[in-house]
Amino acid sequence: MKFYSFEIVIEKEPDEEGYTAYSPSLPGCFSNGPTIEATKRSIREAIEQHVQTLLAHGQPVPQHETLVHVEQLTVGVPG
Repeated sequence: MKFYSFEIVIEKEPDEEGYTAYSPSLPGCFSNGPTIEATKRSIREAIEQHVQTLLAHGQPVPQHETLVHVEQLTVGVPG
């Protein structure tokens, strides 16, 4: 078994309950779920299927092509 690593992004759905997840390294591969944990399980399955499809078609599996860094930034605004 070969292992691959991917950065994932999980975002709160803006207009409804739940979360959306995607990997910047795998365009078109995304998933969703009602909770963060469910969304993590769902995106894992989506990525596994996506990678299996890439391999079945002889395509390379991108690794660390897009690095993601997320942090909270606080700014002060006069007023």
